[in-house]
Amino acid sequence: MNYIFSKMSQKQAENIASNWHYEGKYSFYDIAADEEDLAEFLAPQERGEKYFSVRLDEEEIGFFCFEYETGSVEIGLGMKPELTGRGLGLDFLKSGLNYAISKYNPENITLSVATFNERAIKLYIKAGFETTGTFMQDTNGSRFEFMRMRYVCGK
Repeated sequence: MNYIFSKMSQKQAENIASNWHYEGKYSFYDIAADEEDLAEFLAPQERGEKYFSVRLDEEEIGFFCFEYETGSVEIGLGMKPELTGRGLGLDFLKSGLNYAISKYNPENITLSVATFNERAIKLYIKAGFETTGTFMQDTNGSRFEFMRMRYVCGK
């Protein structure tokens, strides 16, 4: 599949924040569910050069956030809600990993995922991520457990 990465525009950020709503427990991942996340996502100076919109053909299907720190890239990602749960996640994730590797040449790629999100955790493990620990974080008006995961590049 031919995924196209481009710096996220203000219009794209506003569309995602306003119109992408996940069902059930996954509504936790709505951008508007956390005020701080929403503020960063909608502010061009905060979004900076780290947020990328992803298109497949002409359809906007998701986004990635890449934060590079010496030897490592931390990623965040979101897939268009109506495309989740349809077996498209692995190709989408791999496209983001390949993009991060080609752009930053990191030793490893890390991410954090809410531990209740078994669907995403299975996907990350299938893609080659390993669990490195858990932590508690205040977000979305409560306190949640998250899992840290790492993908070793060139493995």
